[in-house]
Parts: sequence; structure tokens; C-alpha cells
Amino acid sequence: MNILLLGGGGREHALAWKLAQSPLCGKLWATPGNPGIAQEATCIDLDAMDHAAVVEFCRANAIGLVVIGPEAPLVDGLADSLRDAGVPAFGPSRAAAQLEGSKGFTKDLCERANIPTARFYRTTSLEEAWGKLKRFDPPFVLKADGLAAGKGVIIAETREEAQHALHDLFEGKFGSAGSEVVIEQFLTGEEASFFALTDGETIVPLGTAQDHKRVGEGDTGPNTGGMGAYSPAPVLTEELQSQVMREIVEPTVRTMREEGMPYVGVLYAGLMLTKDDPQLIEYNARFGDPECQVLMMRLESDLVELMLACAQGRLGEVKAPELSDDFALTVVMAAEGYPGTPKKGGTISLGKAEADGAKIFHAGTQLDGETLTANGGRVLNVTARGPTATEAQKAAYAAVDAIEFPDGFCRRDIGQREVRRERHG
Repeated sequence: MNILLLGGGGREHALAWKLAQSPLCGKLWATPGNPGIAQEATCIDLDAMDHAAVVEFCRANAIGLVVIGPEAPLVDGLADSLRDAGVPAFGPSRAAAQLEGSKGFTKDLCERANIPTARFYRTTSLEEAWGKLKRFDPPFVLKADGLAAGKGVIIAETREEAQHALHDLFEGKFGSAGSEVVIEQFLTGEEASFFALTDGETIVPLGTAQDHKRVGEGDTGPNTGGMGAYSPAPVLTEELQSQVMREIVEPTVRTMREEGMPYVGVLYAGLMLTKDDPQLIEYNARFGDPECQVLMMRLESDLVELMLACAQGRLGEVKAPELSDDFALTVVMAAEGYPGTPKKGGTISLGKAEADGAKIFHAGTQLDGETLTANGGRVLNVTARGPTATEAQKAAYAAVDAIEFPDGFCRRDIGQREVRRERHG
């Protein structure tokens, strides 16, 4: 079967790597791809926001499955256009993708479906937001309603910081994403991520992960798209995973189906494990980045079979996903200046970084002749497996140290919380 993968980041490199391993995969195409993806697929220049062009390419090349990696084409309704043309697509419709495309939409759905989440208010003006702010105690959680490349969430420690942040949001710091802002209660606990696959009716758990959003070690500095992740997340015990399925994921999928917008694809629940119960922080309508990288390192099932079953409404007919018991851990190497203005063009030499089983997923790279260079904020995802978090961390950082990237940096404490737990029992 010929497959088209949309996207060009580390998440898509991980997906391409796993898709290419399937005996069901014939010709694998990717757009726009990157130098890493090009090792697994034929990269083409195709605008994912031009639905007609994507559909025409699929028809001309007998594409049997389209995998939509990033969130923007999903929110734009590309999956709808493909399904209308008879092309199976892995990813939710425009209506269902509102789970990620609008924080307010998700919060309202939580109210309707009685899904545990933080108390909140939706605001559409600066004056209204300042008024609602008075109903909360610090710290304050402020979220741009729309897509903001993983950076639209601000934790303000003081009321003054919150007022400045609200001003920035409504004045266009995140473009149209900040035209509406959700203010919500600050939850305390440990964050974790839960992933499930669904065809709109059948739901199967996929895996768990924990990521590191802050740019600095010790979880300091501004939020980023993610500086590293590991899987599984042992803090999400089997009992808690069952509770998340029962109280959060299943009511979401059921409500979406009952309201005429069945959800198809991967559902990524960002959770806060409070002292009482797991609470939904937010949904993503696609695989996380870099969470996808660690999930794909552990996945032992056929990814094509699972995705096609979701796209064709027959997930209940295939074997549930199987993941290795190993830990997988990924370290993001970013370009100097990230998450502000990253320095582009820095040369990269991977050397023997993959010699001992590590996998380097390209996130923001390009080729200048035969020289690999940085072309984005998050540049490489250095990923490794091990029987414990400690050993996976050791292997990942050994690979990091084998890479020459003078203009790059990384956190040196990815997975440290789990490593400490292993050390102290």
C-alpha cells in the first residue's frame, strides 16, 4: 500500500521510521519531510493546506492511507477533504480536531460530559479577562484558545505578571490564537500523558509518557514545544490508566460521537495527577512531539495496520497495540536562542551517535550540499531504549555526547524524576 505522511518534524521522522518497517507499506511519500525522513521516504513539495492538491496527489499515486502528523492541517479539515474523496486518513475531522484547536471547546465538552478538569472561564476581551482573574488565586494559568505551536500556555506567579501576560495575549503575541483566552485554576500534582487510538467507537490504550516543557534544567525558564520525554510513565499506574480511560477518554469519544463529530486517530490526553484524581489539562489531536518519538521506539505492533484500522472504522478487528517493557527516552537538541529566535545554519555532525542502538530523529535540519545544518528551534531528538529509565537516560546522553553541534544545546536532566525514583525505590 502506498502511504503519504504529512509533516517535517521529529514526530514525523519517528512515524516514517515506524511506518517503513511495516510489511503493508509499499511506497512511502512525505511532505515536506526533512533529511532524516528522506532516509525512509520519498520527500516531495506539497502544501498540506491545499486540500485539492493533496487529494490529486493521492489519486495520481494510488495512496491507500494518509497520515496527518501536525495539528494545523487537522484543524483546517484536511481529513474531511480526503475522506470525501474516498482516501483513508488517520486523523480527526475539522469538527473533532477542535479538541486541540480550541481550549474553550474542550473545556465546554468537559462540562457537558462531566470530565474532571480545572475550574475555568472563557474570555474574549482584556477587560473581561481582568475581571475573571479576580476569581482566582495565584499562580494563574492563562491559555490562548487556538493553536500556538505548543507555546500558548502561560503560568503567571503574580497578579501583575498575569495582567501583563493577558495584555500580550490579546494584543497578538500568539496571533489569532489569543483572540480568546481561557483562564483556569492552577492544579498541583505531577503531569503525565496518556495516548489512545480510536476509530470513533472502539478505543484502545496506546501508551504513557512524561515530557519536559521548560527550556531550562530543573524545569526552569519559558515553556517550549518540549525539550525531552520518556515512556512509559510509571506514575500512571495500571489502576490510574483504567480510571483515565473510564472517566476521561471514553466519555470524550462517546460524547463526540453522539454529537455528530466522531473522533478518529490518536487522542493525546495531557493530565495532572492531583492528590484526589487525574484531571484533564488539555487534549492534542495528534501524536505529541517529542512524546511520539519515545512511543515509536517502544511500539512492537504494525503501525500501518493500526492506523488503517482506525481510518476504516475497524479498530475492534485488529490486535491491540503492543509496546516493549523497555523505557525509551529522548533528548531534544535545540538551536541557540530557542525558544526565542533560534540560530539557523549551525553545522551538525552525527558521527557515531547511533552506533550503540540510539536513534536520531531529525526535527529541524536541512542539507547544505552534503553538510547537515540546523533549520529550526528544536533540531534533533536523540532517542534510546533501556530496561530502566536510568539506562535509557545513560544511552541517550552517550549519543548526545557523540554529536558535534556547536550551536546547539540540550537539557541534561531529561527523565531525572524517574531516575531518582529508581534510585531511591
